[in-house]
Amino acid sequence: MREDVKTYYGETLQQSSDLQTNACCTGEQPPEYLKPILAAIHDEVHARYYGCGLVLPEHIEGLRILDLGSGAGRDCYALSALVGEQGSVIGVDMTEPQLDVARRHIDYHRGKFGYKIANVTFLQGELEHLDRLDIPDNSLDVIVSNCVINLCTDKAAVLKQAYRLLKPGGEMYFSDVYADRRMPAQLAQDPVLFGECLSGAFYWNDFHNTAKACGFLDPRLVKDAPISIENQALKAKCGDIQFFSATYRLFKLAELEPFCEDYGQAVIYKGSIEHHPHSFTLDKHHHIATGKVFPVCGNTWRMLHDTRFNAHFDFIGNWDKHFGIFDGCGTALPYDTEAATNSGSACC
Repeated sequence: MREDVKTYYGETLQQSSDLQTNACCTGEQPPEYLKPILAAIHDEVHARYYGCGLVLPEHIEGLRILDLGSGAGRDCYALSALVGEQGSVIGVDMTEPQLDVARRHIDYHRGKFGYKIANVTFLQGELEHLDRLDIPDNSLDVIVSNCVINLCTDKAAVLKQAYRLLKPGGEMYFSDVYADRRMPAQLAQDPVLFGECLSGAFYWNDFHNTAKACGFLDPRLVKDAPISIENQALKAKCGDIQFFSATYRLFKLAELEPFCEDYGQAVIYKGSIEHHPHSFTLDKHHHIATGKVFPVCGNTWRMLHDTRFNAHFDFIGNWDKHFGIFDGCGTALPYDTEAATNSGSACC
């Protein structure tokens, strides 16, 4: 299957319009501050973009970032503009034709962003074997990925490698494709469905449990959207399986608990993160308005206190008294289905 993926992304697909579903291409509009950055990226890099979401972690100036499955480099170059000349971005991909596109435009983007030296490098490698690359343990601030982990046959190995490379308090922020059930064996072996990012999709609950087993103890869903399959032959193969594009953030914080425990804590966002003066969104259920006392569970408190976000919040409370588990910490399908999206309703 790995060779099929190399062929599909290195030879079969020549541009994003060659895809047969919208699983690997997002229609999400970028924020205003990102538009001039994306406009500066080379047209050839744009044409070979196959992402399923906007991978845009906040507050990353000066950070060291790794992009898993960087492809032709669009996200790497966008992130390179956001981390600035003091930060750096490493892109890893196994597909040589994609890397060729990314590498030949390094100097172009250095000039576009006005840097004296390039802050982007591209490495060839398999995401399950990042230990074969010269990247030290506990050395990365953020790891991103955009619609690639579904193409990996050993997803647990990818998450274990990511956890190893992140600094304590570091974050994995990534978009991918998920399913509402486990994939039947015959679909999992279909090379077109696999290349289209569908048949390799994680069953969402298996993903949550795998992430926890790899050290990411409280996966946080940031946003999600249902995926449509316009190709009728592929749609018929998939039957009633529902697919979703979803963005998660996983923190390397050893003291996180399995559930959302209430210690009577709260935070106040200062409005000081660039491009986010009015509010900060940690995840789908934590949209924190500037200046407002916002009650949080112990895990959310740590995600803000023990990470790069610390200076941008005031913290209320401690760990002296426990009030039980927060309401709504459930196990139902976490994504909004197409019907729910159209009706304006949402899951808990």
